[in-house]
Amino acid sequence: MKKKIGLFVLAIVIIGAAKFYYDVNLNYNFKAISEGKVYKSGVIPPDELEDYIAKHNIKSVIDLRFPGTDDLVNNPEIPEQLIVEKEAIEKIGNVNYYNVGSRQVPDQPTVDKFLKIMDDSTNYPVLIHCHHGEGRAPLFSAIYRMEYEDIPNEEARDETRVLVKWSSFDDGKPKGEFVKNYKKRSSK
Repeated sequence: MKKKIGLFVLAIVIIGAAKFYYDVNLNYNFKAISEGKVYKSGVIPPDELEDYIAKHNIKSVIDLRFPGTDDLVNNPEIPEQLIVEKEAIEKIGNVNYYNVGSRQVPDQPTVDKFLKIMDDSTNYPVLIHCHHGEGRAPLFSAIYRMEYEDIPNEEARDETRVLVKWSSFDDGKPKGEFVKNYKKRSSK
């Protein structure tokens, strides 16, 4: 019995690791937030951007990376990489590139800049991305859902991750508390 449980746990770990590898390294954490309207991801290599943009008819890319964070492990946001992405998007043509550099938990001016872009219907469909597609991109996707789809805060928070528990969106964690306490513009 212990051997079966051990094998089951091992299978779960292997499946989880394979899914993580696929999501991060092959699919870049790309996900539809609102099909045909808003997508989120991690960094998509410049030579693959055109395919994603064409496939989903993306009109605008919002890059949440903040140049020069000097965090080469978690968020290696090197200004040259942001420039390469911007230039790749400009070569595609008819796609807007916005850099709304944000810390892990945004300040109000950053949220306002994001909302101004999202208020413009000509920007849709939109791709929102950060470095890994696991922190800021889901957080700004939650802001989008609360503001434009009238999704309650707790539901928006729950949808940021498969498991909210033990993630950066958990109760008491800065991102989780930000989403839980977010006040829509009409509520302010």
